[in-house]
Amino acid sequence: MTPDSARILVVEDNDTLRRGIAVALRERWEEVREVGSGSDAIECISDAQSDAFDVIVTDLRLPGSDGISVLRAARERDPGTSVLVMTAYGSIETAVEAMRSGAFDFVQKPLDLDQLELRVARGVDHRRLLYEVTELRAEQAARQASDRIIGDSPALRSALDLAKRVAPTRSTVLITGETGTGKELIASLIHRASPRAEGPLVKVNCAALPETLLESELFGHERGAFTGADRQRIGRFEQANGGTLFLDEVGDTSIATQAKLLRVLQEQRFHRLGGSQLLRTDARIISATNQDLGSRIAEGLFREDLYFRLNVIRIHLPPLRERPEDLVDLAHHFLSELGAEMRHPLRGFTEAALEKIRGHDWPGNVRELHNTLERAVLMAEGPRIDAEDLSILVGRSAGDDRGWRRELPAEGISLRDVERELVIEALERTGYVQKDAAALIGVSRRTLNYMIQRMGITHPAWRRNRGAEDAAEQPARRAPSDADTP
Repeated sequence: MTPDSARILVVEDNDTLRRGIAVALRERWEEVREVGSGSDAIECISDAQSDAFDVIVTDLRLPGSDGISVLRAARERDPGTSVLVMTAYGSIETAVEAMRSGAFDFVQKPLDLDQLELRVARGVDHRRLLYEVTELRAEQAARQASDRIIGDSPALRSALDLAKRVAPTRSTVLITGETGTGKELIASLIHRASPRAEGPLVKVNCAALPETLLESELFGHERGAFTGADRQRIGRFEQANGGTLFLDEVGDTSIATQAKLLRVLQEQRFHRLGGSQLLRTDARIISATNQDLGSRIAEGLFREDLYFRLNVIRIHLPPLRERPEDLVDLAHHFLSELGAEMRHPLRGFTEAALEKIRGHDWPGNVRELHNTLERAVLMAEGPRIDAEDLSILVGRSAGDDRGWRRELPAEGISLRDVERELVIEALERTGYVQKDAAALIGVSRRTLNYMIQRMGITHPAWRRNRGAEDAAEQPARRAPSDADTP
């Protein structure tokens, strides 16, 4: 009989009994591993370089860590693992405790090896059934998620196909592309189409926070870790345990933070700031950047070893100017969506409006198109969007160094008004993400922040998304910053 495919771990401190169980199970299953202590079992279970076990057979009384600790470690690594608990000290109380902690089954010593083999087989079947259900759910989620991504251009379809193929795996994914191309949407698709879809999808904008706050955001901190840390904070790695952690704009992290990220990726363990307890995380990492990480590595601004860790699978999203065949379909999709949302249904676009849309390079990509149409729906007075409803600047396109251009009226114009209009346009194109808006007009984030404050520019999201904790850590009066953006 050919051995079945399943990974099984036997945990028993009695050498003779452990070997007997392993020999019996190897007659049916090829990969049976055995250890003699709870501590060794937890180390095997926590090995990030190997797949999770399908079935674990463990004694309750063990040297080092007990069987309940082994059970909990197995459930933390993969809730689908079937754990069979055995003990010579069986009682209703221990059985209830084991089952409440997530044990699949409970057996007493002395063991009947035929019965044990039967229960292991049931555990393997249960594990496979859970996997099949998860796969079906992931496939359905992938179809639903991909329906939200509009476009049939070969470049976009290639990116979507790769996202669907990599979703069921544990592989780390790096999503690259210009600002506004939909990197976060692809990350959500991968999560929803993965076996981790029932777990959390935790998002962190690495460019929106200074280094000290970013480390606290990622790893958490203990009370008293630094000035103002008046309580313990659970970091994003802990929150994402069993799910997916999306690191947006990872190219903007400091070298010091990159070193800590690399350690977590390698070991799946970390400390909270100011803490001594070693914490474990089983979070899948998806990262994104609009920067050329190769150039940043050459400049000494990004660690090459971290790049190789993040870039196991790379998905590149093309800019909108490279898929013009998708432009009109996207415009009609957004128009329908926004019209329903704002209760202002429109019948489409005039030919002049479509001509204007096709003639623009959309340096802000899909995000710019969406924001432009949102404003157009609000401004439109006729049954269709007309060219005059579209606030599109005749300006800079990709690779064009001529800069922003505007005709000077004969009667003159206020330079301050032009500056304000330019800042607002840049903010609208980038969804009010100030780092990206600053890059569009060629100033630093600090300079843009000062201009926003001086011009009195506001946005509802800056107030809505500002948490109480952020308010406590910042001065009482300040201009909105990237930490406040959606």
